[in-house]
Amino acid sequence: MAQQVSAFDAQFLNFETATNLAHIAALTILDPSGRPGGALTREDLIALLKRRLHLAPPLRRRLVEVPFGLDHPYWAEDREVDFDYHVRELALPPPGDDHKLAVQVARLHGARLDRGRPLWEMYLIHGLAGGRVGIYTKVHHAAVDGVTGAEVLAAVMDFEPEPPAVLAPEAAAEPQPAPDAVEMVIRGVARVLDNPFALLRFVAEAVPRLDEVPFVAQLPGVGLVSRFVRGIGGRDAEPLPELPRMVVPRTPFSGPISRHRRFAFGQLPLDEVKRIKNAFGVTVNDVVMAMCATALRRWLAKRDELPRQPLVAGIPVSTRGQAANGTVANEVLLTMTSLPTDVADPSERLLSVNRSMGLLKERLAAAPAAWLLEFSQAMPAALSALAARSAFRIASRTGSAMNLMISNVPGPQSPLYVGGARVAALYPMSVITDVSGGINITVFSYDGRLDFGIVTDRDMVPDVWDLIDYLRDSLAEYGALAGRARPRTRRARRPAEPGRENFPQNR
Repeated sequence: MAQQVSAFDAQFLNFETATNLAHIAALTILDPSGRPGGALTREDLIALLKRRLHLAPPLRRRLVEVPFGLDHPYWAEDREVDFDYHVRELALPPPGDDHKLAVQVARLHGARLDRGRPLWEMYLIHGLAGGRVGIYTKVHHAAVDGVTGAEVLAAVMDFEPEPPAVLAPEAAAEPQPAPDAVEMVIRGVARVLDNPFALLRFVAEAVPRLDEVPFVAQLPGVGLVSRFVRGIGGRDAEPLPELPRMVVPRTPFSGPISRHRRFAFGQLPLDEVKRIKNAFGVTVNDVVMAMCATALRRWLAKRDELPRQPLVAGIPVSTRGQAANGTVANEVLLTMTSLPTDVADPSERLLSVNRSMGLLKERLAAAPAAWLLEFSQAMPAALSALAARSAFRIASRTGSAMNLMISNVPGPQSPLYVGGARVAALYPMSVITDVSGGINITVFSYDGRLDFGIVTDRDMVPDVWDLIDYLRDSLAEYGALAGRARPRTRRARRPAEPGRENFPQNR
């Protein structure tokens, strides 16, 4: 049976327009100097993908729409993947520096994926300074989240330059075609008829718990209604920690975005970030968030646009382990937190981040991710599509629901290789929208470094490289302060830093 696109993943299809694009990507920088056989070619890359295709299901799946929009689409598996279309090649003009590379990649990132084909593209980029090679890979967010996106990349990566041969399944399973149009209509009608009852069941269960979810709890009156309903039902639980009311200030990157993108990237040493987090008694993520707050504060102040209120950042949080894992789909919850760009003292800024993130984690511990997914499943497909499009239209008139997105994706702390060429860096690229604002900062930890990728709207933030410079300056500032900081007692021990488990070895 073909897999149906989940109701949650369908929202990434529903909100997509010519300007609000819904793919995520990565720019992989390769050092082929030690590669057996010399430079990596497009033919080498295609051969590698063909051998590993069974390890990356999203690369062979395409969408099949249900007639009349009665239900969410299905994933159909193609028997043959057109690698001539999906794998492309280009070269930068000399001297091929980082800025030229970023301009080219930003253009690629601003182009929409063709929904008539599997939703991915890969570009081999030559002409980089120092003999390096780049690979830009983009995949639609309906097919992968940040973690499964890393797993797709892992299908072509190895932990050694000359790995053992990858054995394909002896008997490859037959591709799963989507149901025919009549069957999809019948299923869609049955689901529409069941939706009112499913929605009623959900409402009875969900209303008493709406204030458990940070994003929803920010809406006026939600806490009062939830507590009232719990009291009536005799289900009143321990009071949840109160989240401060967040007001989204106006910034130069608020409002409707264009179809054009800017991109900048950079690496920072993970050991230095860990030294700072140990000195202040916080977490690596706290330090990263504080650095982002510092960089944004400086960028806004330089333009005399620094709001008096803190910025509001959207934070995607993985819910893996809370739901059954076995299908390729998104397992992520969007939360929000205040980003203390209004705090002048850098040490207090870091501690403010720590307090906000600690409170958010307490709320997330109580948030049942499963019933949030049930909510999206309970809504009729046509209604959920209309709701997504309406939300974006409203945001284009009233302003963004947040100022920006910040995401931290864990990766392996040992070298990776693509076709024998060492991966020198892996810069993530994500989504900007009318609702989430014109800046997205994504961080990927890899081999002792933090690889930052910043995507912006071209007109809102044309000088995106300034943010990379300010991040470096912020790390230096916190490094100097760390020598004078008094360690704080941590309330709970955090799990060890993630490593190879996010990049399973190809065997």
